[in-house]
Amino acid sequence: MHDTPPAVPDFTQWPSFPFEGDLRVKQLEDPVPVEPPRKGEGHRECTACNAPDDAYIWVGERWRVRAMDRPTGLPMVLILESRSHLDLGDLPNLLAAELGVMTVRLERAIRSLDGVARVHVNRWGDGSAHLHMWFLARPYGRLQLRGTFLSLWDSILPPISESQWRENLAMVAAWLAEFGGRPLAEPPRIQWQAPSSLSAQASREQETAEQQEEPVSVIESDEETPVPADDSDDVADAEVTADATVTADTEVTADADSADAEDSNGDQEGAAPQHDDATGEATASKAQTTSGR
Repeated sequence: MHDTPPAVPDFTQWPSFPFEGDLRVKQLEDPVPVEPPRKGEGHRECTACNAPDDAYIWVGERWRVRAMDRPTGLPMVLILESRSHLDLGDLPNLLAAELGVMTVRLERAIRSLDGVARVHVNRWGDGSAHLHMWFLARPYGRLQLRGTFLSLWDSILPPISESQWRENLAMVAAWLAEFGGRPLAEPPRIQWQAPSSLSAQASREQETAEQQEEPVSVIESDEETPVPADDSDDVADAEVTADATVTADTEVTADADSADAEDSNGDQEGAAPQHDDATGEATASKAQTTSGR
């Protein structure tokens, strides 16, 4: 195989491509004989199965909808999950039919928000074995965000305000609750304050915004982060290293304590001979005096 890197594809020249400048295609790695288990497969725990209902914005008997843990770059990013631990191809007919209904219903709810032009629906599934569908809202008028790179733009755009984010979540949850289920997202509370305190509040909000962490994007989420092939080996090595470190630290501490104890005993023992020697010298002097007499 020649070492000449492949040519950069034409889509890098599209207006929707979020990067520019000199680009280089990565070298394609060799395929692995056995793929590592996803979350929810083999010995790996399932994040969705362990998540409580209060971690979601809307819950029903067989479906749940959740958001990111903080505001995103796009107006709305939501995940539709089945309650049952099933992947897309494992759904029985009832859930398969409901998935279509839930997809259309959630798409309409997100598209009803102000400033939303389209809703992209995506499913990858390389990070988790539990069915989860992504719903990404494209801002109205942002033609550069059209197409397949919307998930990349989500991690590039600055996050929307938290108040707007919470209001959007509450509206989508209320929309879904009109057809059943239970909405859990609440709109932001209005903070009534005297005019004199508004300037101080604005300064605090600006400082908080500057210190805010980077938003969690679609491509950086745990659900879509594939596990490296040698992940299990790394975990085992890390556990062995940790155990070895703890054992070594324990042994060093025990040795240090033992050394301190020996030094202490040595000091006491060293003091005792001096006392004995002094007593011996006094006794010998007394014996010589008695003998002289």
